[in-house]
Amino acid sequence: MKRRQFIKTAGLTTGAILTGSLPLAAMPKEKLLHLTILHTNDTHSRIEPFPMDGGKYQGLGGVEPRSRLIDKIRREVDNVLLLDAGDFCQGTPYFNLFDGELEVRLMSKLGYDAGVPGNHDFDKGIDNLSKQLKAHANFPLIASNYDLSRTSLKDIVLPRHVIQKGDIKIGLVGAGIVLDGLVTPMMYGDVKFLDTVETVDKQAEILKNEEKCDLVVCLSHLGYAYQSDRMSDVVLAKESRHIDIIVGGHTHTFLDEPTIIKNKLDKPVFVNQAGWAGIQLGRLDITMERNKKDVCVNCKNYWVKS
Repeated sequence: MKRRQFIKTAGLTTGAILTGSLPLAAMPKEKLLHLTILHTNDTHSRIEPFPMDGGKYQGLGGVEPRSRLIDKIRREVDNVLLLDAGDFCQGTPYFNLFDGELEVRLMSKLGYDAGVPGNHDFDKGIDNLSKQLKAHANFPLIASNYDLSRTSLKDIVLPRHVIQKGDIKIGLVGAGIVLDGLVTPMMYGDVKFLDTVETVDKQAEILKNEEKCDLVVCLSHLGYAYQSDRMSDVVLAKESRHIDIIVGGHTHTFLDEPTIIKNKLDKPVFVNQAGWAGIQLGRLDITMERNKKDVCVNCKNYWVKS
């Protein structure tokens, strides 16, 4: 099967496909498949919107406004995938009081499909994170580059995951940040860090070639980009071969549209991030032919207002 082709489009504009006989927009609806990816990152226990105190983000963020926006989009389109790129804990007294239970309960109630652990999600210890996930999460966390075999997160945080949305099969991988220097060692215990590009792209290869996934999405808490050659979303995209989309976090980066990076096979990888504190909800609208050959990606990141 011919490798999928991606076209960058801004806002909600439909892009024409360079391969195939007709642009996707001109094809009959029955010949097209649609997937909408909604995503957050670094919500940092921001359960309520920022207070109306004259601050830069007053009235923005909060779980209830995000829930209303997500529900509205789910009523408008089919096949919605809701993802989080880490650091859903730490930042307000809710985490201090409830140890992350409230954050995980609310993510489950909102219907998150998957997430990746961020460094602040370990702030009350790996066993606490394990406890909250076991008791309250109805979604998996994914970290392909963590060896968790000697920890309480074994069998809770997965190296890869497959989700079916309608006729589209999506493979998920996760890229966790190195916790050393960000989290006290006793808080993350026996987590072993593996080579990020090697392990994440290997799991992506399994999803693409063995599991026959139509798209492979990487949930990343590496950070968008750095001035050094430190591992980041941009570096991972350049060095990968089997990842189609990276949904990122950690650097609190607001992007108006995805960055497109050519991978090792000279194929485009879409990298998107939605700021922090739930101020934005990221959205990627994906349209593909039923034969899965041609794919178009549109982006619109929403400001979440109370």
